[in-house]
Amino acid sequence: MPELPADLDDTLRRALEEDVGPGDVTTEGTVPEDLQARGVFVAKAAGVPAGLHVARRTFELLDDVRWSPESVDGMWVDPGTELAGVAGRARTLLTGERVALNFLTHLSGVATLTREYVDACQGTESVILCTRKTMPGLRPLERYAVEVGGGALHRAGLYDAVLIKDNHVAIAGGVGEAVRRAREHTDLEVEVEVESLDQLGEAMDAGADRILLDNPDTDLVKRAVDAVGGRVPLEVSGGMTVEKVREIAGLGELLISVGRITHSAPALDISLEVT
Repeated sequence: MPELPADLDDTLRRALEEDVGPGDVTTEGTVPEDLQARGVFVAKAAGVPAGLHVARRTFELLDDVRWSPESVDGMWVDPGTELAGVAGRARTLLTGERVALNFLTHLSGVATLTREYVDACQGTESVILCTRKTMPGLRPLERYAVEVGGGALHRAGLYDAVLIKDNHVAIAGGVGEAVRRAREHTDLEVEVEVESLDQLGEAMDAGADRILLDNPDTDLVKRAVDAVGGRVPLEVSGGMTVEKVREIAGLGELLISVGRITHSAPALDISLEVT
């Protein structure tokens, strides 16, 4: 199981401060202070839960609670599945409910959509990668959810790998020149985005460590796989629907990066039923 980010508590405290502020006036005005309650997280749709510990930790930052896990992150669940139970003061459960669900439904949505793309690669050597198209402040958690869904990680940010995009190429004066400049600047892996076989050849000649083929059709992917011949990793990106991934995944050992799995994943329908 992938590791949750080390700064999880800081992220949760910011979310609680945003939502609760100086106090939950509705709950404090309607619910007795010492009343005990129990809540059950229930999946209303089929999918892959991710972030159960995040939900648990949300309540723990508010008060002492008793947590009863019924499922685990990464396990496929059907509608009606009880994911976990939480018990404690009723005020705690009601105050933490929305923040806990916001994280849990979003991260589970990321994991579920990732799993759909991963399944589209089944039986091939291709893998699904996330991208930097994440919600600001939530990248570490969304990357966690991608791994829970069976996907792999791309660079974490601008600092840990070189990825020369089309605008870098335009300013540098060409693919080869951009790669050469990057080589002189750093010892990190250098990847470059190309849009044609000519640019791909230029990248290979310049010694790129990895090549990203942007917005290719199936025929271009086939020709690029042949041109690269396994000498460097070949990544494809842009407009990668599940259907397109099914078309190209078997063409070679591809790295298929999909921004949609983080920036457009629909939330998985999960409720907290409190008694």
